[in-house]
Amino acid sequence: MRYIVIGAGAIGGTIGARLHQSGHDVLLIARGPHYEALKSDGLRLITPHDDLRMHIPVAAGPVPVREDDVLILATKSQDTMGALDPWPRHLPVVCAQNGVENERVALRRFDRVYGMCVWLPAQHTEPGVVACYGSPRSGLLHIGCYPHGADAMAKQIATDLDGSSFIALPSPEVMRWKYGKLLGNLNNAVEALVGHGPGVEEIMEQARAEGMAVLEEAGLVYSTPREERELRRDRVEVLPIGGETRDGGSSWQSLARGTGSIEADYLNGEIVLLGRELGIPTPANAVLQREANRFARERRRPGSMELETLSGLIDERSAAGSR
Repeated sequence: MRYIVIGAGAIGGTIGARLHQSGHDVLLIARGPHYEALKSDGLRLITPHDDLRMHIPVAAGPVPVREDDVLILATKSQDTMGALDPWPRHLPVVCAQNGVENERVALRRFDRVYGMCVWLPAQHTEPGVVACYGSPRSGLLHIGCYPHGADAMAKQIATDLDGSSFIALPSPEVMRWKYGKLLGNLNNAVEALVGHGPGVEEIMEQARAEGMAVLEEAGLVYSTPREERELRRDRVEVLPIGGETRDGGSSWQSLARGTGSIEADYLNGEIVLLGRELGIPTPANAVLQREANRFARERRRPGSMELETLSGLIDERSAAGSR
């Protein structure tokens, strides 16, 4: 199979680089300065143990496809529709993305859709460069059919990735893992807004509690952090690179790059949507969604909101919802 990785950033760049490194046929799809850097100088993959440069085929958009092509979609959720639209609808699509909406969007257009739950500590803030902090394996990946099942294609993709520096598992219940990951990703907006300082735990716990409440009311099952840790064990540890730890997760990186958009509508916004449908208040997630979008729109620096300001906004929203 040829793997066409749409969105060669932190996740897509790492997946594409590791597949290429282990001998698989890979085509990266990128845009703007990142595409220009990949085309001229190759992809620089930095890990806790290596600094590698790989000249992987790259394109800025759709190319003539082959019958054995597999699309790995690794864009942010807000870009899913635009990223998929130009590609032929008969190709299999793997949604290597946060959130739980991408698979539904893809299934409206494509016959074969696969979910991938991605636990991969990586960072992309500079054109042509991706840093992956996972060691000795780069990350933990669950792959399964959407909405459920694990066919021969899912098993082959898992086999290829497992032989390419990942722990990769075919999973008939991949969406259970993705809902579990969603709960963890509710913290992305907290980190993007106020950083890692003391006192953030209370807001993170409130956001997660709201998420668990709406998922359980909706009858949606989710994995737990303990299950994920037991699978990773010491096979994927987050180590510093050059003595430095990762600056921040995907939402933090969106603000750092000044992209003008952020994924909050599909993370915190997913909980807000379910809460509205079920009549359950979700004040913390509603504020995190709103403020993360404002920060992206106004191109504010990550971590530049005071914790007291964010806490006050959530308290105001909670009080308004109780009246």
